Amino acid sequence: MTLVRALVAAACSLLFPGVGHAVLREWVRALFFSGLFVTAIALSFSADQLAAMSSLEGTWTVVTEETSAVDRFVLASIALFTATDALFRGLGAIGRDDTEGPTCPHCGRPLDTDLEFCHWCTTRLEAVEPDSTS
Repeated sequence: MTLVRALVAAACSLLFPGVGHAVLREWVRALFFSGLFVTAIALSFSADQLAAMSSLEGTWTVVTEETSAVDRFVLASIALFTATDALFRGLGAIGRDDTEGPTCPHCGRPLDTDLEFCHWCTTRLEAVEPDSTS
């Protein structure tokens, strides 16, 4: 399930940077990458070009014919970096803290011992009986 979720997050980030991190429930990163991409679009295209992007055909025409190679490279780089980051975060390869205490068996993040579920991935947890030493 983790591999599928990571691949879905990466694919969503290729479509629009930030969406993949929202799938992973990493809200700060989702807002950061979305804001970065929107800012790059605002700096790359003029108001007339943005108005011409009202349809898929118009968007394709503007992106392929009316923008420079540098602008296309910057936008593609942001999307590719975001997708790569979402993939690795989804797989759990980076960004995991070595914390003391129990961790979720599904996502590996630290658990709140007062809850009966993981507040990160909402996996239902079985109650652990304390050891009775009599």
